[in-house]
Amino acid sequence: MITLIIIAITVFISITTMENDTLKNKLMFNAYMIHNRKEWYRFFSSGLIHADFMHLAFNMFSLYMFGKGVETMYGQEEVFGAKGPLFFILLYVGGLALSSLYSYEKNKDNIYYNALGASGAVSSVVFAFIILDPMNPLSFMFLPFFDIPAYLFGGIFLAVEYYLGKRGQSNIGHDAHFWGAIYGVAFTLILKPSLFTYFIDQVFG
Repeated sequence: MITLIIIAITVFISITTMENDTLKNKLMFNAYMIHNRKEWYRFFSSGLIHADFMHLAFNMFSLYMFGKGVETMYGQEEVFGAKGPLFFILLYVGGLALSSLYSYEKNKDNIYYNALGASGAVSSVVFAFIILDPMNPLSFMFLPFFDIPAYLFGGIFLAVEYYLGKRGQSNIGHDAHFWGAIYGVAFTLILKPSLFTYFIDQVFG
């Protein structure tokens, strides 16, 4: 239910701002405005808007596919206790902000740097899923009939995003993808450190 509520809110605000550039600019991530005008809300509001329908659809489809499972696993009392649903919200909301910290430090004096989209938070959810179920078979979008274990998918994803982030030359937020993924892993393991042993046993056992 939480996943569906997040998707509904994001879709509504994203579609609204696609026809309202003034509002979009107020919600967009801009490190200069955050640093100099203390508009800290942009760490979160930028995840509620998207560049176009394709951008929105890809992020929300990914959130739907992985969010349902993570929300269910977080909601199991034997895993995270009665606060599981709250922790799931913190996973997503924290992913929105913390995935952008690197870009904030890098661009806080650059008034022309802007970013938008929920990719960082979605990466947090995807990698929480990988920690919780590392052997689940996943497939790449362009190779739908070729499944690999979730942990291997995650390793390839991290390597590619790190490389592309360092390389630059793209308007895609590779840094947010990478650091959102790291946050998803760290947050989940901090909540339940025994999952690290579980992950190792599943991958190497």
